[in-house]
Amino acid sequence: MSTDSPAVSTASPRPPKKPTSTEPELLTGSGAVLRSLKNLGITDVFGLPGGAIIPFYDELMADTDIRHILVRHEQGAGHAAEGYASSSNRVGVAIATSGPGATNLVTAIADAYMDSVPLLAITGQVFSTLMGTDAFQEVDIIGITMPITKHSILVKSAADVPAAIASAYHIASTGRPGPVLVDITKDAQQSTAPFVWPPKLDLPGYRPVTKAHGKQITAAAEMLAAAKQPVFYVGGGVIRSQASAELLQLVEKTGVPVVTTLMARGAFPDSHDQHLGMPGMHGTVPAVLGLQESDLIIALGARFDDRVTGKTSEFAPNAKIVHVDIDPAEIGKIRQADVPIVGDAKEVIIDLIAAWADVSAKTTPDYTEWWTRLNALKEQFPLGYTMPDDGLLSPQQVIERIGQMTGPEGVYAAGVGQHQMWAAQFIKYERPNSWLNSGGAGTMGYGVPAAMGAKVAQPDRVVWAIDGDGCFQMTNQELATCVINNIPIKVAIINNSSLGMVRQWQTLFYEGRHSFTDLNTGHGTAMVPDFVKLADAYGALGIRVTKQEEVDAAIQLALDTNDRPVVIDFIVSRDSMVWPMVPQGVSNSAVQHAREIAPEWEEE
Repeated sequence: MSTDSPAVSTASPRPPKKPTSTEPELLTGSGAVLRSLKNLGITDVFGLPGGAIIPFYDELMADTDIRHILVRHEQGAGHAAEGYASSSNRVGVAIATSGPGATNLVTAIADAYMDSVPLLAITGQVFSTLMGTDAFQEVDIIGITMPITKHSILVKSAADVPAAIASAYHIASTGRPGPVLVDITKDAQQSTAPFVWPPKLDLPGYRPVTKAHGKQITAAAEMLAAAKQPVFYVGGGVIRSQASAELLQLVEKTGVPVVTTLMARGAFPDSHDQHLGMPGMHGTVPAVLGLQESDLIIALGARFDDRVTGKTSEFAPNAKIVHVDIDPAEIGKIRQADVPIVGDAKEVIIDLIAAWADVSAKTTPDYTEWWTRLNALKEQFPLGYTMPDDGLLSPQQVIERIGQMTGPEGVYAAGVGQHQMWAAQFIKYERPNSWLNSGGAGTMGYGVPAAMGAKVAQPDRVVWAIDGDGCFQMTNQELATCVINNIPIKVAIINNSSLGMVRQWQTLFYEGRHSFTDLNTGHGTAMVPDFVKLADAYGALGIRVTKQEEVDAAIQLALDTNDRPVVIDFIVSRDSMVWPMVPQGVSNSAVQHAREIAPEWEEE
């Protein structure tokens, strides 16, 4: 795509010619951005204006088709766009100015890249004549974001705007979804050019494969029929490809157990008998040992992340691997695949169902012994928690009650840390797009703006941000955005007065040396800030809960309050830990169900 063509002059004293039926309309570059977004079906954007993006905001002011939500920090715009996308399967749009505005988007862009979220980031840039001169608020955002985007496009001409926006949208939303950045110089926004739609997309080499090779599908089905201890290892790709209904069909037809990763919670119903839970560092014992003891792993849209595999060289030592992914770069990257399948998860699962019908008609596998072992693990090592003995709330119980009282139709966005793991463990997810979190990047501050974006995309659903006192302090200014724009999210602060996950590691691995993890927000501290007063200052409803008997009433009040955001400060025990746990860098066989309790695993 050429972005170097000269800008059309705007100096003519005569008004632009009115378009005839054969001539395209003349628009400014910023007008072309707006028209392109509308033509692509974008209805909501999150952003914050600045000098280099003013021309676009001037166009946006007069428009009523696109709702612009003015955030208080550009990182909030990025995470809100992520929450919008992840809860609705639509492309999220975040807008920022040049320099620090653009760099404030970088964390959210990196987050979207790690978690395959379709995000369109639009940034203003200084005049093209000033680029490379260290002009005021000039930053090479294309260079900065190149490693963390699917593609980055610099636009220096108004004529190139429609193709740039359309290309970015196409790349972000097809294949393995991800973020695309379009950086538009101020002169390109101000100049005029004929608006040509649809534009010709020039994307050499970009040809995502969605349909897999039939021989590979048959090989996978035959391998499944021959296996004695198979497991479906389901990743976030199943949610991104909207393949949950097909997955349920496949699982029920084969009778094979399923694990769903942190990014795939809700891809398969938690209530289903064949679900073993979440695998990984804080996964359930049946899920962790199910993978570890398997003889066949069928990975669907999962990437063998280190948090799932533990010590990679000792992960599932007896298992053959069928790896299904739309991104060929993921296959074989961490674990060699015996049957590599490149394709869209939905398409592959549909084909696998058909192949299984053919194969199983000749051979009926018997997984009875396997299920006997797995059911014993489920019975012996259920997810649970002990109530704290310091008189403070149990964080697990608080989160469990939020999930029970809200139900599976709610949307739950989490920050990062202990509360994230407890939310993944103790809320029961029955549908896709109900669990939003920062999985790959582990971005503190994700929760509140992501919940805000989800509520914009899903206004009829109850949306919770389950946050920690540390995460909440990174992006809580977006409560102002929620109040002003009537976005009534619920925020549950799991307030243990510390950076809880770091503190847990310090307790377990650093002989209890809690170095710089106390935040002074909770019990027995100065409570700086006071989260209830903070909520009140923003115009939200603030509630503090210190006793177990107050938990349900506070949650119910939050559920009943829909005229403003609600912030509940749950004062929980700082000594509560996330279990089960596989310590970093060791085999998953070393999973501990609780402190000092490790199940035995069966190894040939």
